[in-house]
Amino acid sequence: MRSYTIGRAARLLGVSPDTVRRWADSGRLPTRRDGAGKRLIEGPDLAAFSVALAAEGHPGDGEEEPYTTARNAFPGIITSVKTGDVAAQVEVQAGPHRLVSLLTREAVEELGLAVGMEAVARVKSTNVHIDLV
Repeated sequence: MRSYTIGRAARLLGVSPDTVRRWADSGRLPTRRDGAGKRLIEGPDLAAFSVALAAEGHPGDGEEEPYTTARNAFPGIITSVKTGDVAAQVEVQAGPHRLVSLLTREAVEELGLAVGMEAVARVKSTNVHIDLV
């Protein structure tokens, strides 16, 4: 399974590396050290943490880096893969955004999609609705 550095996890979560280090230091986000002493976060741990963080309603502690959706691309981490006989559902947590994609089971298998993998969700739409808050 894939592991993520503190910096890469910070980019995926939309926060600063210092914020991720504080979460790790407090025990909120589990890490391990590689042979060189570098801290790593296991993919499934990061996926679960990103879902919990999004449920809190804010990505960080006030030190978030700007999050962009340039060209409708949402870089994130796969948090759920559900496959049926023909179709599949894949969820990606991209910072505070949860995206769900319906695709073929064959595509999921060919790409080897699994919880904890890094992915980019791309959105193409003919209708975009904007609501005032």
